[in-house]
Amino acid sequence: MTNEKIILRVENLSKLYGIDKYHATALMKEGKDKAEILKRTNVNVALNNVSLEIPKEKIVTIIGLSGSGKSTLIRSFNRLNAETTGAIFFGDKNLKELSKKELREFRRNKVSMVFQSFALLSNRNVMQNVAYGLEVKGMGKAERETKAKEYLTLVGLEGYENSEITQLSGGMKQRVGIARALCNESEIILMDEPFSALDPLVKSDLQFELLQIQRKLNKTIIFITHDIDEAFKLGDYVAIMKDGEIIQYDTPENMSLNPKTDYVRSFIENADKAKILTVKNIMIKPDALIKQTDSVEYAIHVMKKKAFSTVYVINNKLEYKGIVAIKDAIRAKEENLTIKEILNTTEPTVKSSTLISDILSLASESNYPLAVVDENNLLEGIVTKSSVLSTLSK
Repeated sequence: MTNEKIILRVENLSKLYGIDKYHATALMKEGKDKAEILKRTNVNVALNNVSLEIPKEKIVTIIGLSGSGKSTLIRSFNRLNAETTGAIFFGDKNLKELSKKELREFRRNKVSMVFQSFALLSNRNVMQNVAYGLEVKGMGKAERETKAKEYLTLVGLEGYENSEITQLSGGMKQRVGIARALCNESEIILMDEPFSALDPLVKSDLQFELLQIQRKLNKTIIFITHDIDEAFKLGDYVAIMKDGEIIQYDTPENMSLNPKTDYVRSFIENADKAKILTVKNIMIKPDALIKQTDSVEYAIHVMKKKAFSTVYVINNKLEYKGIVAIKDAIRAKEENLTIKEILNTTEPTVKSSTLISDILSLASESNYPLAVVDENNLLEGIVTKSSVLSTLSK
């Protein structure tokens, strides 16, 4: 994350509920856990010395069991929950030091929130709900309705502008909530388990749509969830919380490959690895390589020596050119053909950064291991069908 521009910075944030906060804080510094502090002081530690950086224009997912502190944390970002100790910085501004007016402006213009329970106004139609934030800001009716229509189209609700909220399904209501947050054109969108009450198919659709929206609008999104697959699917970065602490904060891939603790390992063990790991984690270096200018006899020799039924063909610059299969090489030898004349250039290639889940159909349908190439079409490795299938069984 060293090269990322940071939009929110959290420093040693703690949130305590109870009277004897002084004693509880002392126990926290001694390393006592949440349960012991509650037992000895009757103080609930909702957040315990949390520090993290939120990169601009990325999705950060925060996951944890009930009571882990994730919802308390996200509500600290707009100061719906005021911290007991520590600080949150938006750019170089300490949110704790904002005046009431400045905090109000911050909530209106810099940050929006999408709730699990939709939090829509039942006495207003879809258009009026989406445009509500702009109305509060004092924007004229025509202008705010024009903007609202743009965002309703973006979330797939074009034509529903005049519908009543009670007429909508759960998925449609959540789309209205997302459109309302986007319509405010805030830099940061906070989402507190927005899809948890939806059925799996609607949830999957909204996850994909959210990714599309974020890539198009480049919003910073902080997303709370209790679903590890959802966290890894959506998050550029993932924070796992336990008892008010962040146990690990990392990319989904790094977290899956290098869990920091046994708790993290057990937490993510049921996650769908194919939706976390990329091709670079399963590709192997191709031993059976030849050049375009090599002879057919040499191609057969390489396949025999390496015990492969194919060779991967490159030029002098290591650019990938195609595949030669053993059956074609034998035919070429009999018919006196060249490598170029039997080269198979129709097989698909993949990038090392591609998720394994995105190549499942390619791998299952291909007759050969998939070639992995970079942006300049240089051969980086190959992916076998067995390596893809083994990921699914982990």
